[in-house]
Amino acid sequence: MRDDDLRASSNIDDRRGQGGGGFPGGRGGLGLGTIVILTLLGWLFGINPAVLINGAQLVTGGGGPSVSQGTGQSGAPDDKQGIFVAKVLGETEDVWSQMLPQQANIAYQKPILVLFSGATGSACGTARSAMGPFYCPNDRKVYLDTLFFQDMQRRMGGGGDFAYAYVIAHEIGHHVQNLLGILPKVQAMQNSARDDATANAISVRTELMADCFAGLWANRMNQRHANIDDSDVRQAINTAAAIGDDRLQRQSRGMAVPDSFTHGSSAQRVRWLTIGLRGGSLKSCDTFAVQEP
Repeated sequence: MRDDDLRASSNIDDRRGQGGGGFPGGRGGLGLGTIVILTLLGWLFGINPAVLINGAQLVTGGGGPSVSQGTGQSGAPDDKQGIFVAKVLGETEDVWSQMLPQQANIAYQKPILVLFSGATGSACGTARSAMGPFYCPNDRKVYLDTLFFQDMQRRMGGGGDFAYAYVIAHEIGHHVQNLLGILPKVQAMQNSARDDATANAISVRTELMADCFAGLWANRMNQRHANIDDSDVRQAINTAAAIGDDRLQRQSRGMAVPDSFTHGSSAQRVRWLTIGLRGGSLKSCDTFAVQEP
């Protein structure tokens, strides 16, 4: 993926190097081994690892214990990885600022992307590295520890610039859902769900829509810059497959339990990312309009 033509966004809050968000012991006060164990236990028992680590609700934005949110350096970073993130964010701003008014008659409101190391405060509770990137609808910010990109390569079998861009675009997809009023409806549906399996199924549809929005963004970006090729697309598809709930659960406990899925199977994630990559409209990403996503 070429990023030469992409505009770097200044909507970055760079909190890296702030000492793990005020927790003793560095990296949020939890050793890396403990965090990995909690994450694996989450996959093992079908529980969102964030619940075990902190209790933060990544989609609905429920409250939880938090540290001081603080602020870091504002504006586009000057290191290689930070510049890349800022350029991807800038391109999401440019694409959605065109697409959202055209297709939904809604003005795009640019979110802040928070870069952090280990842990930091958010309006959804404490953001920790082991949670992976997430969007907090309470403060309309995306939280990202770029060490997650290394984890994608080492433990998840994904990686590459376009794969990293897909991860960022997925979280921006949740922001788009919030602007469209979808996330509040999702929260209401989950609150009234008859059981955990039903609530999880709603979460899956929400996540798959964000995958599709990420693909839709990439299609528009490529129309604007002709900057991705077949190998880039394979990177993103491989990453989508690698982070499917079924694959992660089989890796951790040797079997998959569909009722506990919260993000979708590998096949589902690849399918909806591909639907977005083919282009189309926001309507084509409506995972709630199909019987089986």
